[in-house]
Amino acid sequence: MADLMGKTVLLTGATNGIGLEAAVTLARMGAKLVMIGRDPKRTESAAADVKRRSGSEQVSWLLCDFASQASIRRLADQFRAQHDRLDLLVDNAGGVHDRRTLTEDGIEATFAVNHLGYFLLTNLLLDLLKKSAPARIVMTASQAHRAATLDFDDLGFEKGYGILKAYNRSKLANVLFTRELAERLKGSGVTVNCLHPGVVATGIWSRAPWFVRPVLGVVAKLFFTSPKKASETITYLAASDEVANVTGGYFEHNREVKPSRLARDPQVAKRLWEVSERLTGLATAPATGNAASA
Repeated sequence: MADLMGKTVLLTGATNGIGLEAAVTLARMGAKLVMIGRDPKRTESAAADVKRRSGSEQVSWLLCDFASQASIRRLADQFRAQHDRLDLLVDNAGGVHDRRTLTEDGIEATFAVNHLGYFLLTNLLLDLLKKSAPARIVMTASQAHRAATLDFDDLGFEKGYGILKAYNRSKLANVLFTRELAERLKGSGVTVNCLHPGVVATGIWSRAPWFVRPVLGVVAKLFFTSPKKASETITYLAASDEVANVTGGYFEHNREVKPSRLARDPQVAKRLWEVSERLTGLATAPATGNAASA
């Protein structure tokens, strides 16, 4: 495992679970770590915890609500104001909703946070990553993408929402985004890979229906991976020499594996990119159909 001494690292979803554990490891490796959270007190406390556990003072934090595209844009602006380079971006923020919820931008919240949050922030910081090359992008996806469907006429499940259906689709989008971005970054010196961290005992499922939570609690104790163990694939992709030149890959347990057939469809990946550009305002063409209420 290579070190990250002096490297500037931005890590989203850094205040708990695998993000927090990854933050500790990345800070121990010498990174100039910028932790991103949503709540000021919780994020400040998490940063203090990382400093204490890692022994590093090169840990700072910024705030972002990934359900708000305006907030993501502010984060990008704030990061630029404080840093002139970005060696590693870890897109790890995520969430689920038991009921269909729309963000302030009018987009289904699971898709907005888990996919469009990655898409918008990454694109807003791409020039810094290219300037800092060799640089890396790591995205937390999930094996759940294998069960996903993708209907571009109803991305936001207006015709029948389900918590798992929405989560699975957002994770499929992560893999498709990774593969398409890798194609677009060829020759730039920036690699991008995504991963399944394992079935992790974290708070992400706290918004699951009340009647499911006791079952999840029992299953978590018996079968779930600890956040510390799950974070190892993030740090592997972030710093290992073994994957220095690997891009566009999907990893499980530090091993590249083939994602689902739908996730490997280049035409689907291109179309998702175009829709995502419109939904995030990175393209001037207006959204069509039901995509605007994804």
